[in-house]
Amino acid sequence: QVQLVESGGGLVQPGGSLRLSCAASGRIFSRNAMSYWRQTPGKQRELVAMITSDGKTNYLGSAKGRFTSARDNAKNNMHLQMNTLTPECTGVYHCNLSFIDSEEYWGQGTPVTVSS
Repeated sequence: QVQLVESGGGLVQPGGSLRLSCAASGRIFSRNAMSYWRQTPGKQRELVAMITSDGKTNYLGSAKGRFTSARDNAKNNMHLQMNTLTPECTGVYHCNLSFIDSEEYWGQGTPVTVSS
């Protein structure tokens, strides 16, 4: 089993920044992908940023140039630096860890609110 613990959400004004962190523990295979997904009411959960164990990244179009993901494979954690936040970034951000056999795990989510 794998456990994911997220931190770093909160309230921020438009144009501000937040840094989300996700720490994974348990039985973790070396080849994996960690990602953050955003859930907002009435919308499907959408991928915001992904980073694989070998450093490949993928971002939601609106996040490119503003969000940066990084990870520490030795510590099995991921960080998402979010800059120039807009109200459209508001939502609950869930961390995901997935393996190549499609086994995946989710964190409970951390809320992000961008409002003046």
